[in-house]
Amino acid sequence: MFPLLRRGPGRLTRRPARPSGDGTAVLPDVRETPEWNAGPAPGALHLPLSRLMAGAPLPAAVRGRPVITTCRSGHRSQQAARLPARRGVRATDVTGGMTARARADLPVTGRGGSGGVTA
Repeated sequence: MFPLLRRGPGRLTRRPARPSGDGTAVLPDVRETPEWNAGPAPGALHLPLSRLMAGAPLPAAVRGRPVITTCRSGHRSQQAARLPARRGVRATDVTGGMTARARADLPVTGRGGSGGVTA
């Protein structure tokens, strides 16, 4: 309603949602283990929302770096991006999540490096 007054993390479309090769951005996938096992984005870090909600410390790979959270559809990742933002981490999330990523024919990695699916 009042976008200029909006606070909190931003949102990205699926295109920029990938870890940075220079080590600046981290892509936490906040889906739970069965979903993660179906297929994450290449280079993603598994960080389930349930752990974040329980107050788990951020992994060393996240500390001091911006994060771009993702999930299956974009709802949990939006919620998850708020948690590191409250801890002073620059955070954003991916609209549409892994489902939008798959529709855009962006890579999803399965076990052993094969093509994965979104679950």
